[in-house]
Amino acid sequence: MSAPGGHHHTAGAVHRPRLVAALAVTATVMVVEVVGGVLSGSLALLADAGHMLSDAAALALALGATWLAARPSRGHWTFGWQRAEILAALVNGVVLAVIGVLVLIEGIQRLGADPDDVSAPLMMAVAAVGLVANLVCLRLLHAGQRESLNVRGAYLEVLGDLLGSVAVLVAGVVIALTGWQRADAVASIAIGVLILPRAGSLLRDVGRVLLEAAPEGMALASVREHMAQVPGVVAVHDLHAWTITSGVPVVSAHVVVEDDVLERTRFCEVLDALQDCLRGHFDVTHSTVQLEPVGHAGAEYRLHE
Repeated sequence: MSAPGGHHHTAGAVHRPRLVAALAVTATVMVVEVVGGVLSGSLALLADAGHMLSDAAALALALGATWLAARPSRGHWTFGWQRAEILAALVNGVVLAVIGVLVLIEGIQRLGADPDDVSAPLMMAVAAVGLVANLVCLRLLHAGQRESLNVRGAYLEVLGDLLGSVAVLVAGVVIALTGWQRADAVASIAIGVLILPRAGSLLRDVGRVLLEAAPEGMALASVREHMAQVPGVVAVHDLHAWTITSGVPVVSAHVVVEDDVLERTRFCEVLDALQDCLRGHFDVTHSTVQLEPVGHAGAEYRLHE
């Protein structure tokens, strides 16, 4: 069994400075959008500001989670706090979904009511500032979102807000050119519609980790086949693969071996070969392998694949 010692360097921790920068930009623009929304009377701008508030909270949560996940394992916490990043992504997904629903409801209600006058120039100016800020944040988080579910949660929050800024900007142009005030409510509805699918996607991926499904792209049949090709291995069963946090896959397996493998020298050779196979083919650096003689396998075969 290979076990990492000391501090854990998770995928999210690598991108911590970028999370800090994105948080600073987001918090600043959120204040600008709140002020702009109040002064212009734009619901869409206030909805976008609310979304930016969730962005800031998501980034702060993601940042805190990377610090917790890097803490060393000790006592009862045998994997440390690495799952903190996944829990942060879960909270971000839920918050994203709630905001999407609330914005959608408010937009529909505003669409059916008599629209208030909206200051289109101010609305467009503030939306443009938000758009630029979101582009900067997306650039900062782009690489990390492919490696960490935690960073991806923050990235999707910012992406949703960028699309919201575009919707507000378009609504401002429509109001300025045509005077159709309900464009503001339509933009709010569009923001809600854009948010919900991304929330669902994030929650689905978080669910896979929390329910300990095999890592994305890892076929257990392929893992079993590669392990079975190691000289001295007769069969592989009771095979499990799951993810502790993004970038930290784990595998455990019972491996039936020829009787002579139980000799000390041969035993180490086969065990090393199995773990080298998992590292080399599937990027699994933490694995638990139980070697069993042929005669011991009968009971296990009736219980497991």
